[in-house]
Amino acid sequence: MSDARVRRRGPGAGNTVLTIWSVLVFAFLFLPIVVIIFASFNSGRLLVAWESFSLAPFAAIVEKPVVREAVLVSLRTGLIAALFASLVGTLAGVAMARRPGKWVWWFLGLLLLVSVTPEIVDAVALLPWLVFLGQDLGMSIFNDGTVRLVIGHSLFSVAIVSYIVRARLVGLDARLEEASADLFAPPLRTFLKVTLPLAMPAVLAGFLLSFTLSLDNTVVSAFVQVSGTTPWPVYVLSSLRSGLRPEIAAVSTIMLLLTLASLALVAYVLKRAGDSASEIARTMAGG
Repeated sequence: MSDARVRRRGPGAGNTVLTIWSVLVFAFLFLPIVVIIFASFNSGRLLVAWESFSLAPFAAIVEKPVVREAVLVSLRTGLIAALFASLVGTLAGVAMARRPGKWVWWFLGLLLLVSVTPEIVDAVALLPWLVFLGQDLGMSIFNDGTVRLVIGHSLFSVAIVSYIVRARLVGLDARLEEASADLFAPPLRTFLKVTLPLAMPAVLAGFLLSFTLSLDNTVVSAFVQVSGTTPWPVYVLSSLRSGLRPEIAAVSTIMLLLTLASLALVAYVLKRAGDSASEIARTMAGG
């Protein structure tokens, strides 16, 4: 057999093995998600015992006050945390892009530290700090459950929004803002009419990413929550003791669809703004 024929046959066999291996890996990773979607239509009392097809688990989200309240707490916290992170992160990103200097690298180091710190460390640090502020110093706002959750969920999100906004503005020509200043526009008007519209795709992408990250924040939520403001991930965690019920799978399915829709919208906005596929992937990965 000639060397040329061996070279032609080798890559074909290798590609087949690689394809099979890829299918097995994807099946291993995504079959649990398919199972939880399938289980959300189970009429049985527990997830592990399939009885028949039913939409009752989805109806339970509205009918059961505990489930409904946990979902609403998660959605409310996610929206407020995303708005707060977008506001602070946008200002930080604009400052880093348009006022560069030695301080930027120190600031980026702090953001990197926030990004890589394990969630459990953030949670353990936040709990005594919020208790100190709320109870020892008498600042009652820090005793509010929603405020505590928003603070905990915003830590990582502010860093993400700052990265995204800075990355977008650094790649854009600053002469547009200089031209606005030459036309005697005050700084605030220049920011609102020129800088903010230029950064808006990144701001919107950061907002949606912050919202999705908040929806599944479990570790920090479990530490800083107070009675009456239990978010959905903590409710699911506490349900493990009594057994997972189909309504938990139903809410998980809805949140999965909500997350996928948000990520798709992020990709669409960034694509309309001119980002390449690799840039979109890097942004959605938090880089």
